[in-house]
Amino acid sequence: MPASRSARPAVKQKPARRWPPILLGVIALTAALAAASVFVLPASLIAHFLPAQVRAEDFSGSLLHGAAGRLAINGRDAGAIEWQVHPLSLLRMAPAADLHWVKVGFVIDGTAQFSGGAMTGHDIRGGGAIEDLRDLGIALGWSGTAHLAMAAFNGDFRRLDSAVGTFEVAHLAAAQIADGSDLGSYVLTLGPGAIAADGSITASLNDAGGPLQLQAQIRYMPATRTGMLSGTLKERAEASPALRNQLSTLSQLRPRDAAGRFPVELEFTL
Repeated sequence: MPASRSARPAVKQKPARRWPPILLGVIALTAALAAASVFVLPASLIAHFLPAQVRAEDFSGSLLHGAAGRLAINGRDAGAIEWQVHPLSLLRMAPAADLHWVKVGFVIDGTAQFSGGAMTGHDIRGGGAIEDLRDLGIALGWSGTAHLAMAAFNGDFRRLDSAVGTFEVAHLAAAQIADGSDLGSYVLTLGPGAIAADGSITASLNDAGGPLQLQAQIRYMPATRTGMLSGTLKERAEASPALRNQLSTLSQLRPRDAAGRFPVELEFTL
């Protein structure tokens, strides 16, 4: 019989490499810890990302969901703000947040997104008494209620590049006009293309009822903070005697048309 062949020694298999799944686990754990740390970072860190003209104080909450009890723009009291960041937006390096801004009784809510130095927003809505905006240099000497409905805007902290929406005021009055009597309600509309390449803003202004019939256009130059209102004006039956007297003086300077309207041009500074 032929000699039996001796059995081959068993080949010793190398242990399977485990470093890829271990590495993936380490990466996943690091990412999870980094994400979790964002939730506990203090709200005051947002101050490092604000432009020079904006100052915030009295922080509470976290970086993702926090508030600043005192806000100032160019040294003017700008109320308080609360924000809630959308966590997934951080992965796109374009943080988005729901904002809630309060200035006395004037309240605005909306959503904004920040990417580099650019800022976009949508569904900006709210309002209140325009007297509450006096600290910001808006509507000095005027009273009434306002409502903002901005569908979308795009720009940065220095200027707007585009904006579409409306700004409505009701029961508008000023002590220096018609002895402070009610001047009615108006709607300011910003349509597509309202903001030109040079930053100038063109909007339409129309009455929404009241003692005055107004159809006008407003052109505002942010660089010089000056603007011009031009259009036509006519009193209605409910106009007060004081308002009628002032309009009578204006209409003597410019003749009325067949419908009783007379042209108006008013320069202003904000």
